[in-house]
Amino acid sequence: MTDADVRTLTKRLVSTPSHADETAAGELLEQWLAAETDAEIQHDERGVIARRSPAHGPTDVSLALVGHHDVVPPADEQTDADGKYILTERAGRLYGRGTADMKGSLAAAMVAFRDADPAVELVFASFVGEEQGGIGAQAAIDDGFAPTWAVVTEGSSGYSAPGVTDVAVAHKGRRGSTLEATGTAGHASRPDDADNAIYRASDAIGTVRSLETPETTVLGAELTGSLAVTEINGGSAWNVIPERCSVTIDERTVPDERASLEAAERIEGVEWIVEQDLPPMACSDPAFADHVLESARAVQSAAAQQVAKPHATDAGWLAEAGTACVVCGAAEPGEAHTATESVSLEILERCYDIYLRVANTLEPN
Repeated sequence: MTDADVRTLTKRLVSTPSHADETAAGELLEQWLAAETDAEIQHDERGVIARRSPAHGPTDVSLALVGHHDVVPPADEQTDADGKYILTERAGRLYGRGTADMKGSLAAAMVAFRDADPAVELVFASFVGEEQGGIGAQAAIDDGFAPTWAVVTEGSSGYSAPGVTDVAVAHKGRRGSTLEATGTAGHASRPDDADNAIYRASDAIGTVRSLETPETTVLGAELTGSLAVTEINGGSAWNVIPERCSVTIDERTVPDERASLEAAERIEGVEWIVEQDLPPMACSDPAFADHVLESARAVQSAAAQQVAKPHATDAGWLAEAGTACVVCGAAEPGEAHTATESVSLEILERCYDIYLRVANTLEPN
């Protein structure tokens, strides 16, 4: 019955649009939790948070199963003529927007939340706005959301080997920034009479290319950051020396390390502006990471590993606020945000088993 519940709930969630407005998906979560559990439920602009107290044991420590119910906009082939999401099943997989990222794992976490008999307070949380940088998670943290431990149910399958559900103990962050170069305009026939903003931007790009990208290791998992210039915009006409030029930089950060991008401001007329800074994640509790890994290994024949993810998740915000986090979920690399997005039903059922085992065997410190 449990496997059927995970599949049925996944299909209901995936069929509920939530790329432009998460309201309907949030209401579905709230209604299911109210019907299936006796949890204390809160549904507001941050998302849905449900709490269950243990039958015996302390409530001053808590384990949270954390996800999000917003998705990126669907591709044309993922909606029908009326704009409804298309969900199909074939060869043991579900196809459709949100199957991998991350309504499948969300459903597995909800059913595990219902079925668990924990020794600590058990929390289920599904936030909005994760795809916009973790808006819901940040708001919840600002309002005091602070579980002791969290399993964030983003994808961790297929990292060490195909078909294996691993445990991510770290992930990269993302810092998006812009170099704004200013100069003085002039006629292109007299270039020496002006200060070319594109030349200044080019010098700043040279500085960026000379910087070392940081590396680190978290519980044996290696992370290497990256820097890439992704956009450049400058100039107004073929015969005008430009007075402005902007350069966009995508930086993937690692815990406790950043590239020294401020060095670009040593170029005259160049200002460095940070627009987005999604934090990386490193699990702060090795014993908790080992506990989740043992649970993952207990429910599959392959030996799961502790790995690092290249993508930022809400685990970064939680870890920054003091929660010990890991990431463990059904999605495999290359599935999220694609026109052919899908998830393995077998792995969804495995994730349910992992979440349930973690919740049932985690002991207070």
